[in-house]
Amino acid sequence: MAATSEALLQVLCSTGPSISHTRLCPNKSKFLVSTNQGLRFRSEKVKFSRHKSYNMISAFHYGPNVSDRLRSLTCKCRKIDSVSDVISEKNDPLLKGDIATNGNGTFSSSLNIGGVNSIEEEAWELLRASMVYYCGNPVGTIAANDPSDSSILNYDQVFIRDFIPSGIAFLLKGEYDIVRNFILHTLQLQSWEKTMDCHSPGQGLMPASFKVRTVPLDGDDSATEDILDPDFGEAAIGRVAPVDSGLWWIILLRAYGKCTGDLSVQERVDVQTGIKMILKLCLADGFDMFPTLLVTDGSCMIDRRMGIHGHPLEIQALFYSALLSAREMLIREDASADLITALNNRLVALSFHVREYYWIDMRKLNEIYRYKTEEYSYDAVNKFNIYPDQIPPWLVEWMPNKGGYMIGNLQPAHMDFRFFSLGNLWSIVSSLATNDQSHAILDLYEAKWRDLVGDMPLKICYPALEGQEWRIITGSDPKNTPWSYHNGGSWPTLLWQLTVASIKMNRPEIAENAVKVAERRISKDKWAEYYDTKRGRFIGKQARLFQTWSIAGYVVAKQLLDNPDAAKVLVNVEDTELVNAFSCMISANPRRKRSRKGINQTFII
Repeated sequence: MAATSEALLQVLCSTGPSISHTRLCPNKSKFLVSTNQGLRFRSEKVKFSRHKSYNMISAFHYGPNVSDRLRSLTCKCRKIDSVSDVISEKNDPLLKGDIATNGNGTFSSSLNIGGVNSIEEEAWELLRASMVYYCGNPVGTIAANDPSDSSILNYDQVFIRDFIPSGIAFLLKGEYDIVRNFILHTLQLQSWEKTMDCHSPGQGLMPASFKVRTVPLDGDDSATEDILDPDFGEAAIGRVAPVDSGLWWIILLRAYGKCTGDLSVQERVDVQTGIKMILKLCLADGFDMFPTLLVTDGSCMIDRRMGIHGHPLEIQALFYSALLSAREMLIREDASADLITALNNRLVALSFHVREYYWIDMRKLNEIYRYKTEEYSYDAVNKFNIYPDQIPPWLVEWMPNKGGYMIGNLQPAHMDFRFFSLGNLWSIVSSLATNDQSHAILDLYEAKWRDLVGDMPLKICYPALEGQEWRIITGSDPKNTPWSYHNGGSWPTLLWQLTVASIKMNRPEIAENAVKVAERRISKDKWAEYYDTKRGRFIGKQARLFQTWSIAGYVVAKQLLDNPDAAKVLVNVEDTELVNAFSCMISANPRRKRSRKGINQTFII
């Protein structure tokens, strides 16, 4: 069947200009065909060679109002079909037990945590209760599953970034179907069409989230169909497109292959095409002069205005990790040769740029303190014209003698000296930080444990914006008040990134201590989304309870501490070529004048 499916895919891709792309549905004999007319789909039977019948999905126009168009997938299949070649349906624990509706067509397992013997068992019960089903198959986990909360907003959707710790938890548990389904269904939602109306997602963009809706079938009131309804940011607060979704998707795809040993998913034609489209979107030429990705505020985990527009560290670390992961998975062929070349060039430039210019410790801080400004030339030392007065007073006292970190952002005449946990931890995991820098970041956590871990791990950033600075930078955001939410709040989900980083650097005791701190309260506090105050003593004033990625972050941390070797499925190990290229660049005299002839370097580094 697999061979027949791939053959049919190739035939459909060449049937004429009316078909813009074709993708295989995860249910083995079902296919998706999209035209330029829209992205809402319904299934119907069509005939193919040798009188075999296949379930095809043809495009349905999205109506007269373009701005209200639906990008949805529909399916009439009511049978639970396992999509995994690794685990059979009868052995899949995800499909056992009662299934209950979770509203609006979303299905989740019934919650039953009576009689659990440990925090970890309770977490697993809650994680399974958050599972979402599409056509009877698990496809993800909702963001939060608090039955007492009547204000749902979009917390009943499956977010790509939120599902990552859930997906890793299921992979490490040996339950692969839900992750495979998630990867393939989100791939079907990827934007494939170039648009010029400034209100549609760019080609290759992955949605921030999707929702499973069950709606009446047209023409048959007694039947229903499932619809996948994606959100590319149009409905989000601030209407910001998610830059990190595609990067996390690539990282999870690589982890799936490494954990299961099943490389057939990443080798599929549609999956290879999806990887290439994400890379082309990220590697596209623009006005920016630096190898880092230029993005707007709110395009990552911090999805509200927090002054991180420009080149935030979190995006650069995920970008670097996704580039390395994609390079492992891309099939070497003539058609992808130019893309791989561009990818390799960007890796070298990006690693040098971040390691050299984002890094700060006592030595570098003293160097910035003595910077000369207004330097015009190719051999300028202060390349970004940073004014020494930008060094904030809090940093002078806070920076320990042993330890350092990557600053949050870097632009001309601007350095954001705030410490951002996710960007620094993933710099370790992805090997964007050098070995010495990685140890220094963990040294900083130990030296500033009270500030960065406190009573509930971990600070999303430090310190918080306060006073006039908070008013100007956040726009007086009532949710991002000082030491709350994204503005210095504490997020338990970050435990799993800390655990991966600690294990990679052979310092698991750091993660073990953080997990012990979390275990004192996390279950009693009903798995809150985030915590407030400098020490993280209070549950966030608007925090959701039973937040899925708080639950999954704890579960993954425990799994990895029990089996440290499993962290290898997430870690990127830098290859020799990158190490040599970086060594050559860093050893060169930074003051030498660059020749204007024969310049091959694409990026300013």
